Amino acid sequence: MGAYLIHMDEEGVLTFTINRPEKRNAVSYEVMTGLEEAMAESIHNNQVKALVITGSGNSAFCSGGDLSQFHTLKTESESFGMLSRMGDILTRLAFLPKPTIAFINGTAVGGGCEIAASCDFRVAKRTAKMGFVQGNLAITTGWGGGTLLLERLPASKALSLLMTARLETAEVLNEIGFIDQVVDDSVLLHDIPFIQMISSKSAGVLEAYKHQLLVKWDRGKIEENILEEIKRCSVLWASDEHHQAVDKFFNKE
Repeated sequence: MGAYLIHMDEEGVLTFTINRPEKRNAVSYEVMTGLEEAMAESIHNNQVKALVITGSGNSAFCSGGDLSQFHTLKTESESFGMLSRMGDILTRLAFLPKPTIAFINGTAVGGGCEIAASCDFRVAKRTAKMGFVQGNLAITTGWGGGTLLLERLPASKALSLLMTARLETAEVLNEIGFIDQVVDDSVLLHDIPFIQMISSKSAGVLEAYKHQLLVKWDRGKIEENILEEIKRCSVLWASDEHHQAVDKFFNKE
């Protein structure tokens, strides 16, 4: 089946599904390629009204970067290559001219939360838990997710999630404004009320409203901040503390 699936429905919703349930839908280089493909389709296909990102199965939205693949990256320069590629993808996702929605169908941790933060909206199943847990591995967000979270939430709420590296329920995250709609676990993607309301509008209306957000943002400054985030993460990535934390994580598993 491959590491990802791309499907377009009759309502104009393009869905990108990370299809690695055996890896808790962790991001690999192949998934990165798929995200680039889905964004290109969203931009060039006038029939696409919105892009939805989700994970396959019922247990995980995305568990972040695939540590079994990325743990071979040891140095600052090695990690910078991977971080900057995904950072570029999530920057382009944030600035996509069409609305983007993360459907968090299960646990989202680390880079999974960064993907969610890069989307315009987040819909989560009631039992889903999320956490920017990077701090537990002695690194920070490194794909731009911290920068984008600070754009979407009041600073104290964003910093609290980042600095504590805690897991929170979908309902708590809904209360603080990170999750836009909580749905029952039995609800299928195409039946989600928020997505239905979005897809019922014309593409021109949706793009016009997205444009209002994008002209409000200082793209140059956000890109500069994301690059700084990536650089700082790559320094921490090369530290003994990070490598020891990852080794401990693997041994625990």
